[in-house]
Amino acid sequence: MKKVSIITVNFNHSHVTDELLDSIRARNTYENIEIIVVDNGSKENPVPVWKTKYPEVHFIRSEVNLGFAGGNNLGLHSATGDFLFFVNNDTEFTKGLIDTLVETLDHHPGVGVVSPKLLYFDQPGMLQYAGYTPMNYFTARNACIGQFETDNGQYDQLVGPTGFAHGAAMMVTREAIQKSGPMAENFFLYYEELDWADRIRRNGFDIWVNMKATIYHKESISVGKKSALKEYYMNRNRILFIRRNAPFLKAVCFYFYFLLIVTPRNLLAYIREKNYNFIKQLFNAIWWNLTNGVNSKQLGFKP
Repeated sequence: MKKVSIITVNFNHSHVTDELLDSIRARNTYENIEIIVVDNGSKENPVPVWKTKYPEVHFIRSEVNLGFAGGNNLGLHSATGDFLFFVNNDTEFTKGLIDTLVETLDHHPGVGVVSPKLLYFDQPGMLQYAGYTPMNYFTARNACIGQFETDNGQYDQLVGPTGFAHGAAMMVTREAIQKSGPMAENFFLYYEELDWADRIRRNGFDIWVNMKATIYHKESISVGKKSALKEYYMNRNRILFIRRNAPFLKAVCFYFYFLLIVTPRNLLAYIREKNYNFIKQLFNAIWWNLTNGVNSKQLGFKP
């Protein structure tokens, strides 16, 4: 039986992580697992309490916020599993989740990453993810299949290739990581799983979705639905993703598209919605890409 390392990252929401760990205890049916929780520089260190409450879990404390990629990579360095299941701390397990994903990877050795069906936790009959369409590198846009649809089982037979895995729940083979490397930490937040999927694909692996496995997702607990932090990184990393992954001519077309269409459109939206502080973040996002290389480190968000 292959060993699965479950890796999750906590940032200032230890009670949410508790709910994830409780769901694993209550619903996981796969025996050969290890659980790794990285506390990513939370203001109050929850690890001492966790160690008493969840003695079966391996906890790692970072004194600084390493971002989504950095926190997961810290957990990756301690993982011993054949397969690594990266899950957001604001998810909850269902029965058979790991079993189904492991079976997929066991029976399809060309697959490097597989994600399950995602349902919204607060609206469990609504789909969040049934796969992604391929990326349009001219615009850095793609679509999440099934999002906001009522789950009537219309995608349940979907087991196969998809554009991208979902960062909230993705099981990755150790072989794919060894050949492709870990997530790029200079994204810090957003787009890192898309970048990783492209890199894994370029190294010869397929990206799959298996809709026979299900996980519930609470979404946007750490960042919020609309914030300066989110606006900055979504714009900054959209550009960075293209810089790292798009062919040259498509990248050039994207740069013109972003500067001549996206930037004016966003500025008008910020003014109309009176989010004037977002204007600075948009220009900060563009400036960061003009002054940083595609593989450079960055020190986090400065509003």
